[in-house]
Amino acid sequence: MFLTISTTGTAGSPATDLGFLLHKHPDRAQRFSTAHGTAHVLYPEATAERCTVAMLLEIDPVALVRSARGKGRGAAPDSALAQYVNDRPYAASSLLAVALGGVFGSAVKGQCAARPELPGVARPLRVEVPVLPARGGAGLVERLFAPLGWSVTAEPVPLDERFPEWGDSRYVRLALEGELTLAEALRHLYVLLPVLDDSKHYWVSPDEVEKLLRAGEGWLERHPEQVLITNRYLARRRSLTRDALARLAEADDTGPESLDNAVDEEKDTAEKPVPLAVRRREAVVGALRAAGAARVLDLGCGQGQLVGELLKDPRFTEVVGVDVSMRALKEAARRLGLERMSERQAARVRLLQGSLAYTDRRLAGYDAAVLSEVTEHLDPPRLPALEYAVFGAARPATVIVTTPNVEYNVRWETLPAGQVRHPDHRFEWTREEFRTWAGDVAGRHGYEVGFAPVGPDDPEVGPPTQTAVFHRRDAGPDRTATAATTTTLTKEATAV
Repeated sequence: MFLTISTTGTAGSPATDLGFLLHKHPDRAQRFSTAHGTAHVLYPEATAERCTVAMLLEIDPVALVRSARGKGRGAAPDSALAQYVNDRPYAASSLLAVALGGVFGSAVKGQCAARPELPGVARPLRVEVPVLPARGGAGLVERLFAPLGWSVTAEPVPLDERFPEWGDSRYVRLALEGELTLAEALRHLYVLLPVLDDSKHYWVSPDEVEKLLRAGEGWLERHPEQVLITNRYLARRRSLTRDALARLAEADDTGPESLDNAVDEEKDTAEKPVPLAVRRREAVVGALRAAGAARVLDLGCGQGQLVGELLKDPRFTEVVGVDVSMRALKEAARRLGLERMSERQAARVRLLQGSLAYTDRRLAGYDAAVLSEVTEHLDPPRLPALEYAVFGAARPATVIVTTPNVEYNVRWETLPAGQVRHPDHRFEWTREEFRTWAGDVAGRHGYEVGFAPVGPDDPEVGPPTQTAVFHRRDAGPDRTATAATTTTLTKEATAV
């Protein structure tokens, strides 16, 4: 297998900076052992104007067959001869993807100790793969790489050049050109090479979901072929695919439930739509500012998107994210970069594991609490426990609740009738049901409540997201404060 990555020099950055990014010196040819052969890394050219790195992966077919990791779906065929005579040693596949991730591991992660400023710089890149299996043809190659900013050339390889009438094989010669960071390019290749091959040389276990989410962070959440990529990468294992798609939806709030691509029909459809998740966060932050909150709880914080937004504003002096999932909290810590924060910034944020179905003394005494897209994930019999834990025990001065409006679901062309927006939703409220619940909660616990839409407010079915802003009566002026907060929220929601 063979792959090259080339770049050209730019003002203040010679092309040989590629060597720093890859942690491989251009003046030396190096070799690295892999589970199934040897990876050679060398530089056919290395000047300030142009630099090319090449990886040549020599596969040992016998080692591939004998390795226990070669068993299971995606490994070599079972017939005795086919185990040794197949395309694995010659065509780019998961073997090459794994070698890229191993040999260029620091570059994939976007790390460069010697020159820490380099990984974040986009540079002109050209990637060439002479022989790439493409189950789906050149058209699929275009659909996978073009949305990521690549200019794609996928030339089908004929079955036999001497007999053109035989047609083309399932292989292509691939060339990609674009201006991206090296880390982005390597992560695209790591995921999409085995996806195009539609096969893996090892058994796909549950930890492959984590690998996919790490490599796909920042691009897979919004890729138009997200389902196909996830399904193929996880070898069509339905349970793993469902898990990965659900977590991708949480990561960027994409999918049918988020209305990411919904726009007002009267707006210019050529204008790029604002994702509903972004609208929600902007509206919630605006409501918190209007309420004068400084110490804020994000209850059910997930992977920390709202926490990150709040940390950008110095008026929020303390932000606490709470979630029942330790996995989500670990991902939130990674996304927020807690380990890299300054002491002053780190002192403003905490991530706590806890269930909202139980009272928690750690949550008492805060200015505001946010329950954004949380209530619908609870079974209805558990709502009274959440209600008491938040409104009865923690009792923040302001509580902001956002939840889907089930009436708006009819506007989804891709959502089957009667189906909720997310597979983990236990229910979704109508506008009347939500207002009734919120009014009852406010009455029982001494709050005033106002309501506001987020997203386009359809005259027939209402907005995609409905919001309630609660203000505790004994925390200050009651109806006046609540009205001011709700008015600000409405302005934030409709402005976008």
